[in-house]
Amino acid sequence: MISLPLVYTILALVAYTSSFWYLFIHLMSKRDPNHWFLGLVLGLGLLLHGGVLCSDMLTPSGINYDVFVLMSFTSGLMLLLSLLFSTFRPILALNLLGIPVAATGLILGFALSKSNQVIEQHSLGLDIHIILSLSAYAVLLMATIQAVILWFQNRELKNKTKRLWVNLLPSFQAMESLLFDLIITGFTLLTLALGFGFFTIEDFFAQHLAHKTAFSIISWFVYGFLLIGHYQFGWRGQKAIRFTLIGFMLLAIGFIGSKFVLEMILGR
Repeated sequence: MISLPLVYTILALVAYTSSFWYLFIHLMSKRDPNHWFLGLVLGLGLLLHGGVLCSDMLTPSGINYDVFVLMSFTSGLMLLLSLLFSTFRPILALNLLGIPVAATGLILGFALSKSNQVIEQHSLGLDIHIILSLSAYAVLLMATIQAVILWFQNRELKNKTKRLWVNLLPSFQAMESLLFDLIITGFTLLTLALGFGFFTIEDFFAQHLAHKTAFSIISWFVYGFLLIGHYQFGWRGQKAIRFTLIGFMLLAIGFIGSKFVLEMILGR
């Protein structure tokens, strides 16, 4: 018997594939795609993606934090943000990257996820903290990728080498504006995640979260400092790229580093 999540997955993939080729053909032929039509098809795909996620993540025991489910969640969030930002920034072409990422995450989440990765002692506040943290990491990862692309674009503009990135992607100004849109969104999510964490986690040391929290707070200050510098002193370009990379490196050290020490070295 065909399950409802399987039907949703197939229909979402049809929507993603159709929107990808529609956008690709129009951009390659230098024609302006219908934004409303593209948004409608992609929005339908994201709704179906969300339906699959609900069946995978929401269990009677709590939220399932299986790694493949989280990959599906992260990839869908990335495409959603890409679509939303392209409604007021001239960055529609970036959805050609977001659509395959979301489709891949959806397939992996549906095919490989397991339903036993549920935190035993959980609460609504803790679940909100975890979802906000994952969302913040996803958005700031997008900002980091954006910063790397900007570095390549800036290098090509200065050195006048083969302009691969300059020709394929939106203008440097549009890409830089998107970078700060992502940083503001990620910074807001990180602020909320830290706030919920302080109110819902009883003992940071007993739960082995001290290092992760410390690096997250330092990263929060780095992103906050960058935003103040940008809006008060006009920081942009290489300085913005450096701060973005440093901020995410601190987040990654806190999250991945602490997980490696606990699981691989301490065996917890």
